[in-house]
Amino acid sequence: MRPTTKLQELFNRKGRVIIGAVVGCALDARIIEMTGYEVAHISGAMTAATVYGLPDAGLITATEMIDNARRIASCVKIPVICDADQGFGNAINVRRTVQEFIRAGVAGIHIEDQPFPKRCGFVKGKQIISFEEAVGKYKAAVDAKNELDPDFVIIARCDARGTVGGSVEEVIRRLRAYKEVGVDVVYPEALLSREEIRQVRAAVDGPMFCTLGFIQPPATPDELVSLGLSLWPEFGMIQARVQAYWEFANDFKVRGTQAHDAWEKHAWNHPVPHTFDLVGFPEVAEAEEKYLPVEWLAKYEGSRGLYEPRKDKRTEPQKPF
Repeated sequence: MRPTTKLQELFNRKGRVIIGAVVGCALDARIIEMTGYEVAHISGAMTAATVYGLPDAGLITATEMIDNARRIASCVKIPVICDADQGFGNAINVRRTVQEFIRAGVAGIHIEDQPFPKRCGFVKGKQIISFEEAVGKYKAAVDAKNELDPDFVIIARCDARGTVGGSVEEVIRRLRAYKEVGVDVVYPEALLSREEIRQVRAAVDGPMFCTLGFIQPPATPDELVSLGLSLWPEFGMIQARVQAYWEFANDFKVRGTQAHDAWEKHAWNHPVPHTFDLVGFPEVAEAEEKYLPVEWLAKYEGSRGLYEPRKDKRTEPQKPF
């Protein structure tokens, strides 16, 4: 089944929420796939931070975002959703944006109704474009995907609630119009309560999800199903990685090699695969054995290394890396 078809199926599944594990790079996506998640969700904020060290303030170009999406989609088999900001221009630009994401191999994208430059959905200072311009952009997106892959998932993100004077009523008005031109999924950003989620859900048909930063106490996956949501975009995995990196960097600055020794002792007993296993070194070794001359494979005999890529030749655990 094609990733786009699979993603359509997941969004229209009843009684179970998709955990959209948020990723910023290809290694993140490999981990997500190996740990059994159904969807990798590329965040614009995490791409900006992880790949470019920049804030999510409209500084990433379409080419940079699509290139990262292509790298991620090419290394996993699960469907990939990607943040496409505001489509990187007007309705005419949106057509090409959609087509290039399809060619990059992702299964769906979300486009927000903000102006250029956009603002991260979690950050104050957001604005939105006019109702008429927004409707035209989503119509262009739907037409573009239907020309190349009708199963490609177009997600309309509405940021109206987080603007000055923004209201749930304006969110509903816009999402209904976006659905009328054919978007597959609606994504109201920055709803403030469970009651607001219910209000939008009752007024707008079709698959829907939203971020949950304002929802307290936090919702459970079962509760999201009862609220009528289809996907939970989980950002905690990226934050956990940043926190672990920060903690080790500061520990090593204070304790030096003692910090490394303590980490290595812990790593020997940790279930995470070796990094080289995560990125596919064993598959390279299998391909070598299948396609290369026997004499070429002799390089393995007598050579030295801390890592053995041939799983069937391993006689001891691989040293943590």
